[in-house]
Amino acid sequence: MSHDPHAPRFRISPAWGWINDPNGPFRWRGRRHLFYQYNPDAPVHADIHWGHASSRDLVHWEHHPVALTPTPGGPDEAGCWSGCVIDDAGTPTAVYTGVDRAHAGLGTICLARAADPDDERLTEWKPLPTPVVAGSPPGLDVVMFRDPFVFRCAGRRWALVGAGHADGTPSVLLYDCDDLTDWRFAGVLLDGKDPVAVGVFGDKSVGWECPHLYRTAGGDHVLLVSLWDGDPCSTGYLTGRLQADGQRALRFVSRAGGRLDQGRDFYAPAVLQEPDRALLWGWSWEARPQEEMHRAGWAGVLTAPRVVDIHPDGSLRVSPAPELDLLRPAEPFVTAPGRVPLPHTYDLTVTACEPTTASLLRGAAGRELTVRADPATGTVVLDRSAWPRTGREGSAPITVHVPKGPELALRLLVDGSLLELFVAERAMVTERVYRRPGDIAELVVDGPGARVTGWAPDPRRRG
Repeated sequence: MSHDPHAPRFRISPAWGWINDPNGPFRWRGRRHLFYQYNPDAPVHADIHWGHASSRDLVHWEHHPVALTPTPGGPDEAGCWSGCVIDDAGTPTAVYTGVDRAHAGLGTICLARAADPDDERLTEWKPLPTPVVAGSPPGLDVVMFRDPFVFRCAGRRWALVGAGHADGTPSVLLYDCDDLTDWRFAGVLLDGKDPVAVGVFGDKSVGWECPHLYRTAGGDHVLLVSLWDGDPCSTGYLTGRLQADGQRALRFVSRAGGRLDQGRDFYAPAVLQEPDRALLWGWSWEARPQEEMHRAGWAGVLTAPRVVDIHPDGSLRVSPAPELDLLRPAEPFVTAPGRVPLPHTYDLTVTACEPTTASLLRGAAGRELTVRADPATGTVVLDRSAWPRTGREGSAPITVHVPKGPELALRLLVDGSLLELFVAERAMVTERVYRRPGDIAELVVDGPGARVTGWAPDPRRRG
């Protein structure tokens, strides 16, 4: 993969094979562990295992042996699909979706335990032979059932499971799993008929995948769902409160929401709740033809870690994890507007005081990849239309709206073909842009009073 000009150098991506959903971000004995959907044999979405990497600082990752492998004749023989990892009385435990050969769209909930909890790298896992939940709850006409996420609330342990119903309604199901080997269905936490969900998501999805929940600094909760309409569609968030609903159930009372990532190449985010913050990773799929992926031998990348919270108005607060600054060398490669070559990987900040355009890439015909920011209107436009992408959403410019102000701060993290744009701690845009032979990667910033600083990350730097 090191010879592929589109390959990332600092994000988690396979040297060979396929990667999709991040799974089970987990902190254990000073290390953050991140698992992911993984096909070790080919860059195609099949034969799903759990890949595994860990880090002490969120930027230098060590890759480990495959954590979970499908068991022939077992409940996960057709794949170890998405889930989470938790500390169960001192034993790291993976809670994941098992799929057998005749699942017909419905998964089971399976467990696997770390073989040696004293091993900070958690390199060996032992699956339990029998699922803790053998199928979807009776009487709900569920046609999609997967992706458990376990959390604590009101002194108990609960789990969310993504679902879709035969009438086309998506939902998040709730389980009481205080005893991790004994699960009790506790009702529907929220479904697609919720007025706030209808207002921000519409009716575009028939299932909600990969539900995740995190607590905010102010005590609210944010529910993340990945919208599925037969294929991955987009991601959304709802802010609100978890409230007791009787003695042994919860309900989510939503108050605001929106699209989680404004880009076209982001899906299935996973959250690590830490004592003072929540960290989020997403999957960025390939936006190039399958034959190109086969030639490259790899597909998919996980995003940089992002710190997520909410603003007082209930809207998303998001920024790159501050640990990413550890990769910055002592001296930036650019400190003022001008014409500067851009490296394969860069970390760029642009602060606009007036309408400002930053050009990042120029094609042979002269057309450019640009980011335009106007603080007076609170708009940012990413225009990559000269670099067409595959996929049903096309390549039209993406417009992000944020509150108006005297300045508008942007941060761009580019690593190979992965472009991550952060706008004023209020929006994120993830896109895949593939440089073509003859393209010129050059920074040109045009805007009165604009401030620019850029770093070329150094893998040897550790703060």
